[in-house]
Amino acid sequence: MSTQHEAGTVTGHRVLILGAGYAGLAATIQLAARVKRRGGVRVTLVNPQERFTERLRLHMTATGQPLAEMDIPTLLAGTGAQFVRGWVTAVDAHAKTVRIDDSRVLHYDTLVYGLGSVADTAVVPGVEEHAYTLNSADDARWLADRLARLGGGTVVVAGSGLTGVESAAEIAERYPEVTVVLVGRQETGAGMNPKARAYLRSVLDGLGVQVRSGTAVVKVLSGSVELAGGEHIAADVVLWTAGTRVSPLAAAAGLTVDDRGRVVTDAALRSVSHPDVYAVGDAAAIRQGYGVMHGTCQGGMPTGVHAAVSIVRALKGQQPRPFRFGYYHQPVSLGRHDAIVQFTHPDDTPRRLCLTGRTAVWYKETVSASPWPTYRRMKKMPSSGAFWPHGGRFTRLRAAR
Repeated sequence: MSTQHEAGTVTGHRVLILGAGYAGLAATIQLAARVKRRGGVRVTLVNPQERFTERLRLHMTATGQPLAEMDIPTLLAGTGAQFVRGWVTAVDAHAKTVRIDDSRVLHYDTLVYGLGSVADTAVVPGVEEHAYTLNSADDARWLADRLARLGGGTVVVAGSGLTGVESAAEIAERYPEVTVVLVGRQETGAGMNPKARAYLRSVLDGLGVQVRSGTAVVKVLSGSVELAGGEHIAADVVLWTAGTRVSPLAAAAGLTVDDRGRVVTDAALRSVSHPDVYAVGDAAAIRQGYGVMHGTCQGGMPTGVHAAVSIVRALKGQQPRPFRFGYYHQPVSLGRHDAIVQFTHPDDTPRRLCLTGRTAVWYKETVSASPWPTYRRMKKMPSSGAFWPHGGRFTRLRAAR
């Protein structure tokens, strides 16, 4: 399959998709399937790596557990979409160009902006120099190498959100000789009902994880962290999961962004300032009736599908439809043998129903199975609502009204 896309050699409508995360890859596969027989539409995906990163499973990579290798060009084989490997270094929304690796320029007629988010390592002194992150598979492997050589000591996980909880549990289970300290402003399981929250705390206690809620790491040093209030905790390894940031490229391009740098979209996921640009996944500030969506795989893939549908409608001269999305669940791994699944209302507040233990493990592993073979087999998927892969298919859930 060709991976070349040079300026001046393409005729017809050029759709350029930036970022091959869950949202960007969903947009690419779905759009390619919908325009494959139309002709005159060129779909190109840009990503710095050829390997698809399962961000939902990076805590497993960080503890030395192998994951399935998913090659993006292979996933796209036969779809008609092209792949360009490289870093996006600039976007010119006026000229409708994207610069790759500061050496190539790609032109577009429609842009799908899906560059995602990374751990915010700039907000607290010392994080860049002394902490590990789970931004990429390489980052997770570097942490795995360090943990494998640790032989004891203390690991501080900064951030008590779901990523921090999953990481702390995975490390504690994999390395019982290590003391794991989970530090965060919020109580662990803050978005869960009382039953699920109590179960979470009991599992963390059983794994030996020391939870420090109601405080935060304000400085990372070589060999320790400083908490708000001045207390220091000795730390041989620090994993940073406290907050995220997005690329500044959207703001630099002149797109309207929110106070976190995310592209502000209209109801159809188009940039409010540049309607030829769609924003998906973590890079987008997408407002629903309950507020702005937060970044998850659960929400990211439907935004990619909806962008693909909207682009096809626009190419037919039709108006794109509004995007509607409702959350359904919060699946949380607690090592390889335990888990919690908190079912939610569409606004992500907890329902009374939750799963725990082995049943929750089975459920989470089932719904977290790779969606891409299913995406490739299906020519069309619904574009609004909440979706997740289940038993080899996608199930549509009730959308938020």
